[in-house]
Amino acid sequence: MKRAFGISAALVCLGMLVPACQSAAGDPVLPTAIELPAGFRPEGIAIGSEPVAYIGSMADGSIYRADLKTGQGAVFSRGPGTQALGLQLDNRGRLFVAGGTGGDARVIDTHTGDVLAKYQFATPPDTFVNDIVFTPAGAWFTDSRAPVLYHLPIGPDGTLPQPDAVVRRPLTGDIAYVPEAFNANGIVRTPDGAALIIVQSVTGRLFRVDPATGVARQIDLGTESVPEGDGLFLRDNTLYVVQNRRNAIAVITLDPAGTKGKVERRVTDSRFDVPATIAAYENRLYLPNARFDTPPEPTTPYNAVAIELPR
Repeated sequence: MKRAFGISAALVCLGMLVPACQSAAGDPVLPTAIELPAGFRPEGIAIGSEPVAYIGSMADGSIYRADLKTGQGAVFSRGPGTQALGLQLDNRGRLFVAGGTGGDARVIDTHTGDVLAKYQFATPPDTFVNDIVFTPAGAWFTDSRAPVLYHLPIGPDGTLPQPDAVVRRPLTGDIAYVPEAFNANGIVRTPDGAALIIVQSVTGRLFRVDPATGVARQIDLGTESVPEGDGLFLRDNTLYVVQNRRNAIAVITLDPAGTKGKVERRVTDSRFDVPATIAAYENRLYLPNARFDTPPEPTTPYNAVAIELPR
C-alpha cells in the first residue's frame, strides 16, 4: 500500500485496486508513485495540461503513458531500439523525443503512437541528444557530447520541418565542453523568454544561451553550483534543477533575464533513486528514478515518484 499524499498517514490508498484516495474534503488524492515495467530504464518525462505522463525508456526508446489519477499505464509507442531521453509535449498532441546516443529525434502522435517525423542531428558515437525545450520558433535540443544546439523550426501553423531544415547552432562563449563527460543536459527558457538556460552536468554550471548566436554566458550563482545537474523545470522565476546522483532538487530564484540566480534550498526525498528529469502537474513534481548506479537487468524494477511542488 502507498501512503496518501498530503494527509494523515492513517489514510491509505490500495495501490492499483482503486483509482485514488480521497482527502477529508472529498477531493481525490493522486498516487505518489508510478510503477514502470521491469527493465524499462526511465529517463525523460513530459506532462501536459491533462493528468497524463509520458516516460521514455533508455533501454529501447519505448514510451510509457501513465494516468496520474490512477498510477496505471502501459507502453503505447514501441521504441526503435535506441534511447528515448528528454521529452516535450506540444499543444497539438505531439510528443518530441530526444534520441540520446542515436544522435536523433522523433515526433510521436500521442493519440495513435505513430511516429510522425524523424530527424538525424549527428552521427554516433560522438553525440548524445539529451533534452528539449520549445520556443515560439520551434524546438531546441541539447547534445551532451558535442558543443551544439539543434533547432527544429516550426511554423505558426505547427507544420513540422523537413529533415534538411535542421539548424545546428554551435555553442560558444563561457562554456567549455569536457571530453568524455556529460556536458549540456537540461534546457529551459529564461523567465523573460528571451534566451535559453542549459545546465552543464560535469561542472554544475548554468548558462544563459542566446539562441540567435549560440553564445553562452555563465549564470551567476555566487559560490553555488549544481553538479550532476540533469533535468530542468521552470515556473515563473523559480528554476528546479534535478541533481541526479545527489538525489536532490536545487530550487533557484532567477532574475527575469536569467543572468543571476540564488540557490534557495535543496529538496530531497527518501524515495529518490537517482532521478533524472522532472515535470509538473498542478502542485506536484514528477521524477522518474533512472537508477543510474544500479546495474540494469531485464528484471530491475523502476518507478517515477511525485512530491509536492517546493515553494
